Formats: sequence, structure tokens, C-alpha cells
Amino acid sequence: MHLVRYDGGDGPRVGVRREDWITPLSAVRSMAEILAMRLDELRSTVESASGEPVHVAAARLLVPLDGRAELWCAGVTYARSRGARMEESAERSVYDKVYSADRPELFSKAPAWRLVTDGEPVGIRTDSGHDVPEPELALVVNAHGEIVGYAVCNDMSSRSIEGENPLYLPQAKVYAGAAALATGIRPAWEVPDPTDLAISLVVRRGETAAFAAETSTGQLARPLQQLVDYLYTANFFPDGAALATGTGIVPDLDFTLQPGDLVEIDVEEVGRLVNRVEIGKEPFGWLNDRTADVWNAALVPGETPMNTLGGEA
Repeated sequence: MHLVRYDGGDGPRVGVRREDWITPLSAVRSMAEILAMRLDELRSTVESASGEPVHVAAARLLVPLDGRAELWCAGVTYARSRGARMEESAERSVYDKVYSADRPELFSKAPAWRLVTDGEPVGIRTDSGHDVPEPELALVVNAHGEIVGYAVCNDMSSRSIEGENPLYLPQAKVYAGAAALATGIRPAWEVPDPTDLAISLVVRRGETAAFAAETSTGQLARPLQQLVDYLYTANFFPDGAALATGTGIVPDLDFTLQPGDLVEIDVEEVGRLVNRVEIGKEPFGWLNDRTADVWNAALVPGETPMNTLGGEA
């Protein structure tokens, strides 16, 4: 079972996907409504889905977050990530210290409207030159700080920009096409042990695999709930959030993504995410048109609909 957002021809809706069929959640219209619920109510709502099923072939699967939801990321949570960051950086000690510190590294990656999903492109910057995908388990968290599900995430990253100076992290991590989240959210109650899931990455270049590797969430150095607790300590997320938990797969320094590469990520029991690589911001201009749909899907009564980012309808 996966919780999904989809458009069957009558606008964005929320439903429960089982294999090739989606059962609508008739009582709600947005993921924001779902993620405002406590875990017990959310589970009851999801398990009582009873609308007329829609075949996946007749629907367009959408980014699974909407409204004011955000994607955040945790960094340097695997020993492999610590080693790779130290190898590439002019300030190596920063990464060693954050790996063992009490407080984790957390950073804002993207609001819901800036996310891309399965089958859509991911991006690399024109001013980088050394770029990698970062396959990660994402925690889907409700407004109350409870982990309610899991999703597959690709936290795209410029190694050259971050390596030049750790303070350039936002430019290395936050740009058009840098944040991909799979369409399906696997409910937390269907994943018995999220700390022991296999994660695999394959980068295909033409007919060959240019890079392939595997890791496990068992290699995570921090408890999952601890990451959520730090994120929620001083922030409100009324429409929920997703928190990517860091990567245990980092290619050697002689590898970089190229336009046209196909990035395939699988997380055991959670799902699969596939995206083709584009370069520059121009291929992602269509994300501006997504703003109103993602925001308006979760409007609080009395709020003014949006036309475009920063504008009212």
C-alpha cells in the first residue's frame, strides 16, 4: 500500500494505491489534510478508503506533498558520507565534527512546489562540474512530529561547490531540479523495521551502468526519531514535512553525473524513484506553473488562492 496524490482528470486528489489501482480518499482532497492528523486518525482514514477505484493508467501520479509541506535533509549521517565530504572539502574537520556531534546537520531542501517526482527530470548546475545523486530514505512526518510513512528521495548535490567551502551548502543543494521524491508514501505501520532497509543506486549512461552501489539504513549513525525531534524543536509544519535521512552511497571523486544519465533508486519495502538528468534551470521552468496547484490544494478556509509564486488569483 502507498498513499499517493494523483490527477484522474478532475484535479489533484489523494488515494491509496495497491498495485495498479488507486482507491480515492473521499473525505479529503489534499495530503496536507492527511498530514495534519494524528497517526491513529491518519491510519484509520487511510485504511477506510472506499471510493471508486481508478486504474493507474488513467491517472497522473503527482508529487506526494502539497500545501505548505517542505522537504528537509539530514547530512553526514553515514560514515561513508563523512569520509566523502572530508575527501572533497578544503575544510575537512567540519564533517568529522558534525558526524559525532549531539546536534545533527539539517537543512531546508525544497517546498512542495519545487519537488520533482518519478519520471520527471532532476538537475545539475551549469556552474558545478562535479555532481552526484544521493539516494536516501525520507521520513514523512505529520504536523505533530510523528513519523507516519516513508518515501524514496534523491538529494541531488554539487560536490565541487560544497567542497570549495562548506558555507556554500545551500548553493550545492538547493536549485531547480535538485529535490526528487517518489510518488508513493509507504505507511509507517507497514514497515516493521525502517532501520534495516537495503538502498540501491544505479546510474545508467546509454546502455551501460556508469555507477552502481548499495547500502543499508542499518548504517545510519542517528536514530530516526532523533532527527525528527531536532527538526520540530523550533519549527512548525502544519501541513507536514518529509525529512531525508542522509546517504550512505557516494561515488568516488572520478565520477560525475552527465546530462542524459538515468538515475534509479530503490529502497527496500518503500519504493522506487527514476529520473533523467538535465542541466541548468531552463528545463525546470514548468515548476513555476506547479506553484498554484500545490498550494491551492491545501488552502485553509478564508485564504486567498495563488496564481503564481507570490501572486494572488
